[in-house]
Amino acid sequence: MCRNCSPLSRRQILALLAAAPLVGACKPQTEGPEDIRWGRETCEICGMIISEPHYAAEVRGGPEKKLVKFDDIGDAVHWLELQDWRAQPGTEFWVMNSENGTEWLDARQAAYRTGVISPMDYGFAAVKYPASDTVDYAAMYQACLDRGLTSRCLPEAHLEG
Repeated sequence: MCRNCSPLSRRQILALLAAAPLVGACKPQTEGPEDIRWGRETCEICGMIISEPHYAAEVRGGPEKKLVKFDDIGDAVHWLELQDWRAQPGTEFWVMNSENGTEWLDARQAAYRTGVISPMDYGFAAVKYPASDTVDYAAMYQACLDRGLTSRCLPEAHLEG
């Protein structure tokens, strides 16, 4: 220690220790899903407020690993399809487990119930395990593309970005 410096007091040490976790919190997250502020955040495609946890989806990717949030799995599929980086290995696609509305699932590993009433009417709800009333990721993805944007979404010209 230098001659002109005084040792840190116990109070200063405790303040530094308490502030340490906050320093890490300022760093932007670059992987994994994030919490959605239900009733406050909006879907990237349709602009509607995301309020139904059981159907939410998130995509993270691109050069900056930006996270984008959606109110329906089908909206996420259509938005992702427009991204030139969609097939890159680091691209993440997360869907909420519709059985509990609290657990994020890797979209590519999830199973999808069909015929449900979802916010944008694509009719899919993600579940953790396959069952007789589910389809896999590839079938869900293609069905959303084949259906096209629902009438509740903006025209495709507004989706680029």
